[in-house]
Amino acid sequence: MKLAVIPARGGSKRIPRKNVKDFFGQPMIAWSIAAARDSGCFDRIVVSTDDPEIAAVARAHGAETPFVRPPELADDHTPTIPVIAHAIQWHLDQGAAVDAACCIYATAPFVRAEDLRAGGELLQQRHADYAFAATSFPFPIQRAFRLTADGHVEMFQPEHFNTRSQDLEPAFHDAGQFYWGQTAAWLSGKPFFGANSVPVLLPRYRVQDIDHPEDWQRAEALFRVLREAS
Repeated sequence: MKLAVIPARGGSKRIPRKNVKDFFGQPMIAWSIAAARDSGCFDRIVVSTDDPEIAAVARAHGAETPFVRPPELADDHTPTIPVIAHAIQWHLDQGAAVDAACCIYATAPFVRAEDLRAGGELLQQRHADYAFAATSFPFPIQRAFRLTADGHVEMFQPEHFNTRSQDLEPAFHDAGQFYWGQTAAWLSGKPFFGANSVPVLLPRYRVQDIDHPEDWQRAEALFRVLREAS
């Protein structure tokens, strides 16, 4: 079985109820459910939540909620991997074999069905532990600086102050949309960014984390532009 797991706990503080907050006429989580469904990759699309309202919204938009996420996996500090491992183990305990699972974040309205398909194909073709969405940094990270205690600046890599941008190695980061993984990788707690992981590279204009109210506003503006251009 290919399993999609959408983690969506109820305790968001910076954007209250953001998993079910309206985003262009639908609860935010509905966009992730729709992408999973449209991809045709999954035998089952499950939402892992501790919140009855989120569970009801998820079911109304075509996902399943066969279990309640336990409290110890629903606090502010719980990382993603144990949540997905719990969902996989629940299915194994029910006698359902899980070949691979894909975590799709509930606040990823830019995730596309074709990217999910590409990730699933890469996972198998490359015999990878994980295949996940990533994108490039828009500015050379080698020329980043920190703010000092007295309010001044200090470069992380001052040796690159005069290095031309085109001569610096490109750097990439997690796009915060989805993570395909082999069952063994999830259950053993392997990190996403290991030597046997592969990226699905996305253009920067389709990547936006939504953690703060200003992120939400930027996501709305970007989503509107993309819809008008399509």
